[in-house]
Amino acid sequence: MLSIVDIIAGEINAKPNQVNAAVDLLDGGATVPFIARYRKEVTGGLDDTQLRTLDTRLIYLRELTERQKTILESIRSQDKLTPVLENKILNTLTKTELEDIYLPYKPKRRTKAQIAREAGIEPLAMTILTESPNIDPETLAGQFINKEAGFEDEKAVLDGARFILIEHMSEQADLVGKLRQFVWDEGVIVASVDESKKAAAIKFSDYFEFREPIKTIPSHRALALLRGKKEDLLNVDLILPDNALEIPQVMMAEYFGLKDMHKWMSDTIRLCWRSKLFLSLALEQLGKMRDDADDEAIKVFAKNLKDLLLMAPAGSKAILGLDPGQRTGCKVACVDVTGKVLDTAVIYPHAPQNQWNQALAILEALCKKHDLTLVSIGNGTASRETDKLAQELCERIPNLKKIVVSEAGASVYSASELAAKEFPDMDVALRGAVSIARRLQDPLAELVKIDPKSIGVGQYQHDVNQAQLNKSLTAVVEDCVNAVGVDVNTASSALLTYISGLNATIAQNIVAYRDENGAFKNRKALKKVPRLGDKTFEQAAGFLRIFGDNPLDRSSVHPEAYPVVERILAKNNTTIDQVIGNASFLKGLKASDYTCEQFGLPTVLDIIKELEKPGRDPRPEFKTATFKDGIETIKDLKEGMMLEGVITNVANFGAFVDIGVHQDGLVHISALADRFVKDPHEVVKVGDIVKVKVIEVDVPRNRIQLTMRLSDDINQVKNNAPKGNDRKAGFNQKHVKEAPSNNPFAAALGGLKK
Repeated sequence: MLSIVDIIAGEINAKPNQVNAAVDLLDGGATVPFIARYRKEVTGGLDDTQLRTLDTRLIYLRELTERQKTILESIRSQDKLTPVLENKILNTLTKTELEDIYLPYKPKRRTKAQIAREAGIEPLAMTILTESPNIDPETLAGQFINKEAGFEDEKAVLDGARFILIEHMSEQADLVGKLRQFVWDEGVIVASVDESKKAAAIKFSDYFEFREPIKTIPSHRALALLRGKKEDLLNVDLILPDNALEIPQVMMAEYFGLKDMHKWMSDTIRLCWRSKLFLSLALEQLGKMRDDADDEAIKVFAKNLKDLLLMAPAGSKAILGLDPGQRTGCKVACVDVTGKVLDTAVIYPHAPQNQWNQALAILEALCKKHDLTLVSIGNGTASRETDKLAQELCERIPNLKKIVVSEAGASVYSASELAAKEFPDMDVALRGAVSIARRLQDPLAELVKIDPKSIGVGQYQHDVNQAQLNKSLTAVVEDCVNAVGVDVNTASSALLTYISGLNATIAQNIVAYRDENGAFKNRKALKKVPRLGDKTFEQAAGFLRIFGDNPLDRSSVHPEAYPVVERILAKNNTTIDQVIGNASFLKGLKASDYTCEQFGLPTVLDIIKELEKPGRDPRPEFKTATFKDGIETIKDLKEGMMLEGVITNVANFGAFVDIGVHQDGLVHISALADRFVKDPHEVVKVGDIVKVKVIEVDVPRNRIQLTMRLSDDINQVKNNAPKGNDRKAGFNQKHVKEAPSNNPFAAALGGLKK
């Protein structure tokens, strides 16, 4: 029997001793970011991806082990546990298979089969099963009549025998496992709509006459189908194709060694399959489809969130934030290079007030007063009109640039308890403008204040398993925050909460201590913070940057490893100021000369790399897309236009691109590159600036079809592009093209810029 460590080692392509070491660290309270960054010698260099998988599988397999113990004890108490059965249970690797094995021994309510057993009919049932077709069930049934138990004639007895056999057949773990796989391999999802619901279900029009093998349905289509079913707008079922209807019954007969069966026996098998096994397996496989779809959707969300959080920050620039609005006006916030709010205002350039010139004058005065260099514009209602206002502002002020950013989640943050604490005297509406300005300055620092589900880069995020989603997204945020590091003297409590080893209470204590005592001068001073003990300091210190009296405190070198740096300085008779940033000196060092029992080669190499560029930001350089002049709305687009844009979202079927018309265009996966692309994330990520060609513009439906293959012939792409519902060809269709221009997810994501 493989141990949990052996199983995980095989799954993450690691050695058992590496997994053992990581498990010990996790059990000891260490976090994944800390282990990945500062315990490479201990784990043999396991990275954060391997460690996250290890952590997830460790929880699952430990739960499985506990369930195995409970089941073994239950069966043992019934005096039914054999060495073979025990071995089978202990070697089970999935909870589903384990429950299949346990089913015959699981305490049940008093079923019809149990009543028949109590009446002494089980011998008849087993005789029919093992002796068919050599016996006549009706002839034997008379011997088992039991009027006192309610089995008054042959028919009642045979019904009882049938109940026993149906239960017996459905409890054979090996058989059920084979049938489960058959249903998954051959099952077909069919969807339809009642005539009376067509108008209400128009957003699901792709699925009015739909069928596709369950095992090939991608995540976004599965979730769309399930949402339609949940909203009672679609009829969604799992069926078997005509040429596979009888195969499960043949499999059942073969399993029990039945060939020329008596009709009564064949009817029993058919009834067992149709009324019991298929119904339960169909529900189970629909559940598997949902689970698989959830897993994939969460992975897509996690990838996009990571890319969004690690987008290039504008950095230390003074920014004008504009939260567009019409009747209630545009909210304005000015922030300095540190994100501190300098000024706020409300302007009314749009209908019904139409105070265009006055608004322009106010913005110009604010920009000059605070020496602002960037304008960050939210992409909500009146965004296009506000963008035009910003363009005129940029024409008046040299070197002022404008950028449209996603305002997803800004309103959620504005009304949050965190925003109320941060800006207790500021109007809720103005807080949104501050968020829009700051998210351009440092996306990571600002977006961590918002529930990840509200950021707008997900796929049916409100439909998937919420506990699983929250755990995954929290892990992503933690990895991103710790990869970048945090300036402890400027960071918000929300940002500090995600640092390894810290929680909300300690993060708030750090901010409170900082407010009361002034900026931290070094990492040692962190130990004065209430509840920040030695263990917490060990986990957090390397990710906290302090620009104080020790240059190493602004780097990712952990305080525990400062002696390594001191050995380097002593051996080379130099000072830290002479070493930091001195690439030629550092590249000449032989790392192995500075290793010791505690710090091996991986740590020393990391230290030397960090000394070359202390506190370096792993995020890319800030760039802005240049949108084409004269292109303001979807109506201005023409087929064949070459444009620059920003990737705003990536789905399994392609990527959405902001090309400056406040309606994202879609680059289908087949148009992302001149090669086959299995996963769009191989080619693009959120925040990338890309060049695209307009293939087709559908103004009435607000749909823009783009390609990143700039040499593509437009007509050829249009003719080959997947459109509408091409999934009606029949049950045996093995491959179905995507229909991104016509599905609910595309419509939903397309609306991000509306």
